[in-house]
Amino acid sequence: MSYDIMVQPRLLEPANPALARAVMPGAAPARRLIVIDATVASLYGEQLTAYLASQDVEFHLCVIDAHESVKVMETVFEVVDAMDTFGVPRRHAPVLAVGGGVLTDIVGLATSLYRRATPYVRIPTTLIGMIDAGIGVKTGVNFREHKNRLGAYHPSSLTLIDPGFLTTLDARHLRNGLAEILKIALIKDAELFDLLEGHGASLVEQRMQPGEDAAGGAALTVLHRAVRGMLEELQPNLWEDQLRRLVDFGHSFSPTVEMAALPEVLHGEAVCVDMALSSVLAHHRGLLTAAELDRVLNVMRVLHLPVFHPVCTPELMRGALADTVKHRDGRQHLPLPRGIGNAVFVDDVTQREAEAALFTLREREQAPQQPALGGPVDLGV
Repeated sequence: MSYDIMVQPRLLEPANPALARAVMPGAAPARRLIVIDATVASLYGEQLTAYLASQDVEFHLCVIDAHESVKVMETVFEVVDAMDTFGVPRRHAPVLAVGGGVLTDIVGLATSLYRRATPYVRIPTTLIGMIDAGIGVKTGVNFREHKNRLGAYHPSSLTLIDPGFLTTLDARHLRNGLAEILKIALIKDAELFDLLEGHGASLVEQRMQPGEDAAGGAALTVLHRAVRGMLEELQPNLWEDQLRRLVDFGHSFSPTVEMAALPEVLHGEAVCVDMALSSVLAHHRGLLTAAELDRVLNVMRVLHLPVFHPVCTPELMRGALADTVKHRDGRQHLPLPRGIGNAVFVDDVTQREAEAALFTLREREQAPQQPALGGPVDLGV
């Protein structure tokens, strides 16, 4: 199994051949179905269609209002219907998925089902899509109250990452992606953590764009280290035959938290709540010093990420841990940070221990300190 991930600034500029090569690798005229998030289409639709027209590509836009609440099989069928109506052939005409992680997950599952596997190209437009959802092999949608309960392993043949899309990403969604970067930093990359600690607020203000100042210099380094760190963990275990996965840090309690708090909480925000709880657990076990725990929680504050949410009751956490044990084939396989930039797995977290960590976190993080969470949000751009 192999697939390509390329960082391609200014992807939609006519002089950049990267997208043209992706959609029409040969000399013959091409037909392409483009599944695009509604918000992305409003911001970049004209530029994208002008680019494709200049390359003599016949195309059809399938516009999806992609957000977590519609990340369900009905939306997958909507994409499949567009593929069937357009007449997507089996191998030589990859579908283009242009949008955030929700959109690329939906398109990935739809293409995995259509004729048992149709190729697609991902063009992630959110930070979480660029460093997480857009670079792995997993696709999925929610089922009932369960996060990503239905899915398949179906990587895109190519992912094109253009950091320029982040200039139109609102600050909250940028922080949403930074939560997943913080995950990588805490479990395996202390230097990345230092960059977030020193430049986190400026990275948000400058929308992760390269520049001459310190934050601008750090932006591409943060992006590259996050992508590389994620791929290093995925590569030897693409199909998750091994269920002890460091990248599951922040994903033991968060799926239940996220679904319980929809549509108020974004994915990365739920992951951050999980990471905060797991970091307190680690501190209680002597894996993190008090100073290290303070640094972790302070970076979360600097990034204006939540470390607690009212849905996090002992009962919800009990159910979350039980569901994780089922998902991991009867074991907890719970990653906890050991210092900053390292991690260990534990299998013996008790309900009393989880409740004690929850109580500590709630006491430390009083409501006035929390960043405001809005109502329903658009995950497109």
